Amino acid sequence: DTETTGLNPKKDEILSIGAVKIKGSKILTQETLSLLLKPSKEIGAKSITIHQLRNIDMVGALPPQEALERFLEFVGPLPLVGYYLEFDVAMVNRYLVPWLGITLPNPQIEVSGIYHDKKIKAIPDGVIDLRFDTIMRELGLPMFGKHDAVNDAIMTAMMFVKLQHTQRL
Repeated sequence: DTETTGLNPKKDEILSIGAVKIKGSKILTQETLSLLLKPSKEIGAKSITIHQLRNIDMVGALPPQEALERFLEFVGPLPLVGYYLEFDVAMVNRYLVPWLGITLPNPQIEVSGIYHDKKIKAIPDGVIDLRFDTIMRELGLPMFGKHDAVNDAIMTAMMFVKLQHTQRL
């Protein structure tokens, strides 16, 4: 998961990256990654309101290239699991393309897609609510503080593991 200064991958920046490893049906919380990335300019009030990362919190944040090196080392060739992962990957690619000339090559698994495919079997003509909170509630999973990259990564991992072991919703 990423926390960003906004929702436009062409101009906004990553402020934090959070990740956790999953092995089988286990979430390896002892293997988490939590990185702060030094923004090129002051963080705006709207962004601070959403993710609670203030300019003072970014003292000691890593230069983006160093943070991305650590992220790439952490994930290696493993598949990425995420909630609306396309956005996070686009944000990472904003840094990778100018630096390495490539986009993130890892396979991607979208939990909202898995949830949708399982839910549509029960209500084929219905509208399916794919909001993060709704999926967590429907799966009976606890909510942690949102808009924290590591917490969001752990909650997404819980969704993924639960969906892997749920036949029907």
